[in-house]
Amino acid sequence: MTYQEIIALHPHPSDLDREAALRCIDECLDCAASCTSCADDSLSEDDSREMTRVIRLALDCSEVCDATRRIVIRQTTPDFRVTRATVETCVAACVACAAECDLHAAHHEHCRICAEVCRRCQQACENLLATMA
Repeated sequence: MTYQEIIALHPHPSDLDREAALRCIDECLDCAASCTSCADDSLSEDDSREMTRVIRLALDCSEVCDATRRIVIRQTTPDFRVTRATVETCVAACVACAAECDLHAAHHEHCRICAEVCRRCQQACENLLATMA
């Protein structure tokens, strides 16, 4: 059984759009893992001193994505002000990380991929926010 099936079984689901929430959760999972991997790859590069900012932003983005998916996945009596603020923070983290990764994408494939994943996560979060309006 997957978490999507478990969410569907919740006896009192939240008012979040289920499909938008599931996409946000999926993209946050992928983004958190991708950002952690990108930061780790960056640490191993010969020019790692020039990669300090991308490492920091990738790790920040990973942490925010992980927290966001944990908050969005919980359906019992949510405070949507907290959910909204968390998802908005995730958008900001994804935008910052993608922009920094873009600066290194020409020389580091992991940064190019990470930027793409961040943009997908950003879009999924923005889509969820649009359903919360």
